[in-house]
Amino acid sequence: MRQFQIFGLQTALIKPGDSLLEHLYAAFDTQGLVLQDHDIIVLAESAVATAQGRIIELQSIQPSEEAREVALQYDIEPALAEVVIQESDAIVGGIPGFLLSIKSGHLLPNAGVDGSNAPEGHVTLLPADPDALAHDLRKTILEKTGCVVAILIIDSRTHPMRYGSGGVAIACSGIPAIIDERGRKDLFGRELKVTRRAVADNIASAAELVMGESDEQTPAALVRGLDIEFGEFEGIDLIAPDECIFIGSLKKAYITPP
Repeated sequence: MRQFQIFGLQTALIKPGDSLLEHLYAAFDTQGLVLQDHDIIVLAESAVATAQGRIIELQSIQPSEEAREVALQYDIEPALAEVVIQESDAIVGGIPGFLLSIKSGHLLPNAGVDGSNAPEGHVTLLPADPDALAHDLRKTILEKTGCVVAILIIDSRTHPMRYGSGGVAIACSGIPAIIDERGRKDLFGRELKVTRRAVADNIASAAELVMGESDEQTPAALVRGLDIEFGEFEGIDLIAPDECIFIGSLKKAYITPP
């Protein structure tokens, strides 16, 4: 029987300029955990962004005319609209309270700008260069402990036409983020044509069960025992909007309605 373990890692409150590794090592010691080869360390993007100082006070933002128009259309604060516009590569729509953005190839609400787990009147941005950070953390751990591990930085996302949110990886280093199942056979011998397993996203969702979303103060998790290849794997494969079944279909419907 295949099985694995997930340990939530409680830390002190993370502040700008803090060392993420020091917080992780302290959590290991407090919880009696010893890092092992082929462990996977999962980090919440809000904790990473906070350590990087990626926190903005909304009162310090001067909204542009575009931001005021967007804020009026989608019923959000003008200052927040300005930050989201600045953080987005493109804004593709929205609903009251949220803008739907594309940032670095990811489709996400408000370009990842989030007021939860931030001081009153502030918002956190997505981490700067999360892929490079995940790589550097993995290499530093290897140098300091000799352990071959993987690092995931994760966020929460909603799914089309479903309540609730699940985990999604925004950075992955040390394991393949996607495992291509094309060419394998199903239970009845038919060849799989399109199936790819979103391994990093699945791990992110599992880790969120112990990390939580509110005041748990558990910004990281340790995943142990997964039967997966470890190595010099970096990044997450993304697809273009036109190739996405959701965005591509909606775009086609709006541009060429029946």
